[in-house]
Amino acid sequence: MLSTFRQNVGHGDARSDAYVIETHNLSKRYKTGIALKGLNLRIPKNTICGFLGPNGAGKSTAIRLLLGLSKASSGNGMVFGLDIERDSVAIRRRVGYLAQDPHFYDHMTARQTLRFVCSFFYSGPSSVLEKRISDSLDLVGLNDKADRPIKGFSGGERQRLGIAQAYINHPQLMILDEPAASIDPIGRRDILEVMQRLRQYTTIFYSTHLLDDVQRVSDMVVILKDGEMLAHAPIEELLAGSGEVVYELQLEGETSSAYERLSSQAWVKQVSVMRERDQERWYVSVSDEESAKMFLLPLLIQDGQPYVSAFGRKKHGLEDIFLSMVENDK
Repeated sequence: MLSTFRQNVGHGDARSDAYVIETHNLSKRYKTGIALKGLNLRIPKNTICGFLGPNGAGKSTAIRLLLGLSKASSGNGMVFGLDIERDSVAIRRRVGYLAQDPHFYDHMTARQTLRFVCSFFYSGPSSVLEKRISDSLDLVGLNDKADRPIKGFSGGERQRLGIAQAYINHPQLMILDEPAASIDPIGRRDILEVMQRLRQYTTIFYSTHLLDDVQRVSDMVVILKDGEMLAHAPIEELLAGSGEVVYELQLEGETSSAYERLSSQAWVKQVSVMRERDQERWYVSVSDEESAKMFLLPLLIQDGQPYVSAFGRKKHGLEDIFLSMVENDK
């Protein structure tokens, strides 16, 4: 739908690489300390990459370096195969950016806003420009509100307009800063759907603290802490964790005998217990999954106690993994 205009946007003569972003030991030092330490990124084309980390982790520093808005102390990087320092202006022409809290002229309509922004990137026939604007509004689900003043837009609608504005020049890379923050669940859902639709046209590199959103839409995750990269992997690989098999159980009643029976099994590595009012939650780490499938539940209820109200293999969540990495610095 939006590919009509690609021949009209100057993309330079850069070589076509598998990676949109690639850095090698990229570092930044200030007088007050080290903001970024040896960052090595490889972000493939048409990837949605969640860029995570606590406040002060170095995310903003990394983005500024990638866009040539700050000079690296050591190391180097490329975006679209172009050097981030030498070719920064050419890089920025091909990047769309969405600030965390985008601001608009509220008296203008969405269509007028995109027409104004588009005029900086395109100077062809007005009919072609108007189609680009209409296509962009349709992409973010705002065609039915295209001619309404922005002052009446909800937070989610403003964010979607911000994404349309960031994409109006058909960038090969979009950098989004907290695109779904501070909006209601319906607005967040709409933003995630827009991001998924954009994947076929561009690469999305976005910072966020909403880990559920990252788990829903991202192909890849990068985690920083204190300027150091703790993780850089496809989300499926990260969610797989260490490969350790853990069963989660919710129990009521007498559990001491069941605890002894399980703990004595050679295939049971550890039993962790959390007490919650009149019930217990157990996490049973096992070395042999087949033995666990066959014997774990029968061993638990061997003498009729305890009552098992929930049982299943524990699923790794991105929040658990993120907190474990950041708090343990592993």
